[in-house]
Amino acid sequence: ETFIGYAQIKEVFKVTGVGHVAGCIVTEGVARRSAGVRLLRDDVVIHEGTLKTLKRFKDEVKEVISGQECGMAFERYEDIRQGDVIEIFEREEIERKLA
Repeated sequence: ETFIGYAQIKEVFKVTGVGHVAGCIVTEGVARRSAGVRLLRDDVVIHEGTLKTLKRFKDEVKEVISGQECGMAFERYEDIRQGDVIEIFEREEIERKLA
């Protein structure tokens, strides 16, 4: 796993047809739609999964860089709260080699 960014949840919105959407600011690194995410509350991991949507204003985007605000919705997970931290990472497969 390679760490690529952190985002702080500023506000939580309920969107019809989507569910709960986290209004976030990317505090470090970059947020990518294809990346894995961990939801941290009080420095404890409470959920690990993938992003369902990553939006900047009304547009669906592939990535959001540090210092910008965005909206994130999680795949099959709704319990998000203001103040939670999202850790964003990418998984990389490394093939085993015979010695």
